[in-house]
Parts: sequence; structure tokens; C-alpha cells
Amino acid sequence: MNTGKKILIADDEPDILEILEFNLKAEGYEVATVKNGDQALEKAKTFQPDLIMLDIMMPGKNGIEVCNLLRMQPAFKKTLIIFLTAMSDESTEIKGLESGADDYLTKPVSTKVLSSKVSALFRRLTKESTGVVQVGDLMIDREKYNVSYRGEDIVLARKEFELLSLLASKPGKVFLRNEILNQIWGTEVIVGDRTIDVHIRKIRQKLNLDCITTVKGVGYKFEL
Repeated sequence: MNTGKKILIADDEPDILEILEFNLKAEGYEVATVKNGDQALEKAKTFQPDLIMLDIMMPGKNGIEVCNLLRMQPAFKKTLIIFLTAMSDESTEIKGLESGADDYLTKPVSTKVLSSKVSALFRRLTKESTGVVQVGDLMIDREKYNVSYRGEDIVLARKEFELLSLLASKPGKVFLRNEILNQIWGTEVIVGDRTIDVHIRKIRQKLNLDCITTVKGVGYKFEL
């Protein structure tokens, strides 16, 4: 079965590349592999993957640097990105999420778990709603993944966009933390409360608007 989806894997460990490539191809994905960050950037341009798996510690540019550079390019604004890394400390995970990654997996990872997470990410993409949400001078175009305020475009990472879109869809409503986690990251992806906090902080910084209110111990609400 061919899913029609393309996955690029960047890792400097040949054994890991071989195992991941074999299993993902068996799931029906078209897979390309590279061994360092610089190759990942070059291959992404020609291969145009739907999802990119990045090891953090690689020769040349590391995974976080590659993710940051990709997110700066319009062509990769909606591309799914997952970090695969042996680094399990909290600070590295936060840096990964802040760079615009969709998920963060610590090695060694079960191929079944990885396959499940990849499937979950692709399913959520197909379920994303379309249309335009406008609150005052803030416009959110869900189909084009575009946010603008008073006509000026604001660049958000994909998860930041989805989170802002959810909160702005019902101004004044308090979204519970569990509700946000389930709708943005899905029940099949395990992330902590700190993940929400990181993304909310980035949204506030980029919008430079006092529009997202923290309801202590409960969740968040959008007010403009």
C-alpha cells in the first residue's frame, strides 16, 4: 500500500537509518535518508517531504538548527518535523519545541510507537478545518496557514498556528489544558503541560498582543 506521503530521515547512525527506513517503507511511505544536517537541508529542497525526522546531535548543523532554518522557509511551514534523539533533558526538549518541531522522541524508540505517532500526525493534518477566523484586526486563515494583524503578516510555527486558531475560534471561552492537548497534539501523542506553556509564550511574543489570558490551574482563553 502506498500512502503517497514522503518522509525524510536525518541521522548519523547507519543502523538507525536502516531500521527506520525499512519499517516506514513497509508502512507504505516513500523514504529518503541523509547522514547530517547540511544534507538534510539540501535533500528537503529536492525531495519535498511531508514529514522530516531529525536527530539533534549530527555532524555539521544540528537538528535544532536545521529545524529553525526550515521553518523560516515558506515551503516548509506546514511540513511535519519530529526530533529523534538520545538527549532526554528538559532544556533540550524545550529548545526542540520552540524551534517548531511537532514531536520529540527519545531514543531508543520502538518502531511501533514511532509508526503510531507518524500515523497520528498525518491523520490530524487531514482533519484540520479550513476557513478564516477574524477577531478585530487579527485574521487567521486556516487554509493558507496565514496570520495577519492590521494587514501585517505574522509568522508562526505550525503548532503555534493551530493553538492560536483553536483559542481564537471561540473568544472568551476557557479552554482546559487537557482539551488543548487532545485537540492540538492528539491523544496518541504524549506531551506535558509545559509544552502548552512554551507555545503560548512564543505566540504572545510573536503577536505582541495582550490577547491570551492564563486562567490559573485551569487553562487559557482568547480575548482581543
